[in-house]
Amino acid sequence: MRRLARKGTDTATLCALSIFLSLLVPAHATRSPDCGGILTPSGLSYLAQVSKPHTENVLRQDLMAPTAPELLPSSPEPSRKQINSVKVTELSLSLVPDAGLRLSVDVDLDVTPAPSSTKAMRLSILADLHLEMTPEGNLELVTSTCKATLEEVQSTEDTESKSSSSDMDKEINVNKICPEVSKLLLFPNEQLMSLTAQFPVTPNCQVQYLPLAAPVFSEQGVTISLQTTFQVAGMAIPLPVSPVPFSMPEPASSSPSHLTLALSEHFYTSLFFALEMAGAFNMTIPTPLTTAAMAQKITQMGSLFQEDVPVTLQAVFRSSPRMVLEEGKAALKLFLTVHVGAGSPALQSFVSVHVDMSAGLLLSVADTRMTISAAAIEDNDLSLAASNVGPVPAALLEELLLPTLRAEVPAQLNEVLSEGVILPHISNFTYTNVNIVIHKDYVLVSCDLQLPAQAGEQSAMV
Repeated sequence: MRRLARKGTDTATLCALSIFLSLLVPAHATRSPDCGGILTPSGLSYLAQVSKPHTENVLRQDLMAPTAPELLPSSPEPSRKQINSVKVTELSLSLVPDAGLRLSVDVDLDVTPAPSSTKAMRLSILADLHLEMTPEGNLELVTSTCKATLEEVQSTEDTESKSSSSDMDKEINVNKICPEVSKLLLFPNEQLMSLTAQFPVTPNCQVQYLPLAAPVFSEQGVTISLQTTFQVAGMAIPLPVSPVPFSMPEPASSSPSHLTLALSEHFYTSLFFALEMAGAFNMTIPTPLTTAAMAQKITQMGSLFQEDVPVTLQAVFRSSPRMVLEEGKAALKLFLTVHVGAGSPALQSFVSVHVDMSAGLLLSVADTRMTISAAAIEDNDLSLAASNVGPVPAALLEELLLPTLRAEVPAQLNEVLSEGVILPHISNFTYTNVNIVIHKDYVLVSCDLQLPAQAGEQSAMV
């Protein structure tokens, strides 16, 4: 039965290894992105659509509360005006290039200005929003400017069009309504904080995505650059330095997708480096061979093992695995040292070989998780590293070991990778209609956003 050995390293050893590696691996001279995303105008329209229920709930609670601000213009009537109903009819989010977003909300109000009458009013809110970086490294939506107007609209009792000279067609005191706009941003800001949460990769390895700066706003969308960090056993690990700085590719002029994620080749290399440090790739591989069967090929083995026992392989990485991305193709370069031996619990090794392999990879996305699977070994190179049984021809080692390695290494890699890695996202939203395109040095993931029905009641603008 296949067994993946992750016993490797306890916390103290990992910490010591991390400190040691920090001396060997150059630290990032400057923070640089290795992935990012572009929220398109289509994505903004979807967010506005699913935000209407939340916006309506917030405005209803605030405007219909006993302590609601006095919205209507002053009048000589002694009775207090009362808002009976609040309905958001239109909500839109549009891009303001190089600045931020423009929020436009139209709200229908049913107002009782006097005990014996009601009026239909239209409240229009226009606010400019921008995204700031907080000292904690989170993104936060902030209101830049806000303007609110109120006007009377045609009612069933009055067939004439609304009158521009009506006393009700006046501008509202901004100090009374615009604080309500700030309340609308509380929930989306909570969601934005989830972008920088730590997500598990394995039980002792976590990934985190950190914004490097406030997003860039253009006609194509909202572009955010992220830097990936990993923790192993609760300690941040130093990652290899990318030989080529990564920048978000230019967005398509008109993308029908809500969101495009870009993941650099270095992002994947860092992922596999972190998994290696976490001991996730330490492999114990059973073989169909026995010591007696191998002794028929390697005669000196007969003196090492008096009994016929199963032969086992233990594979460790002598160098970190490396992801290689070409047009339409992804591969993982593996640099293994395989110890061939027998005995349990301690393996008595009689031959060690260096094995370099290249495994083709398949990429897919479900929910917000990217799954990586090793499809097959595309090429390999094997050489003798050490031997306690004298010289062994490489051709004989290939005959004895390669069939097992070619089958078992991808299978055990997939045991580690089967859970995938969680992609940058905010809480509640998932990804649908996913299209993955592999380019040289980076992967593009185009997708739509989806808010599950159970989360709809708490939907918010992002």
